[in-house]
Amino acid sequence: MLDRTIETRRFVTPDEHLDMKERGGTSIIRMKGGSAGMQAVFEPGWTWEVDETPLLGSPESCPMRHKGYYMSGELVVRMLETCAETRLRPGDFFEIPPGHDAYVAGDERVELILFESAEHQH
Repeated sequence: MLDRTIETRRFVTPDEHLDMKERGGTSIIRMKGGSAGMQAVFEPGWTWEVDETPLLGSPESCPMRHKGYYMSGELVVRMLETCAETRLRPGDFFEIPPGHDAYVAGDERVELILFESAEHQH
C-alpha cells in the first residue's frame, strides 16, 4: 500500500551537518522515501579544495553529481578534465557532473539547495 502521508523537514534540524567552520557548511536531510535535500552555505574565500576536500577523504575532484537551485552569491564551478568554468548565479537551476571543483567568487555568501532522488541514493 502506498504511503499517502506528506512529510516535511527543515534544514534547522538536519540529519547530518558538514561543518566547514568559518567558511560555511552543508546541512543534509533525508526523507523516509529515500530522497535527500542539502542546504549549502559557503562564505567568501571558500574553495572546494581547501574547505571540503578534507571532509570527503581528499579526492582529486568532487566525485558527486549535483542537482539544485542557486539562491545567493556567485560560485565558479570548474570541470577539471576540460578546465571549463561555469558561474552559478541566483535563480539558476543546475546539474553538475562528477569531476569538478569550485570556489566562491566575490565577497557575498553563497547559498544553494541540492536535491537527490531516492533512486540515486547509495
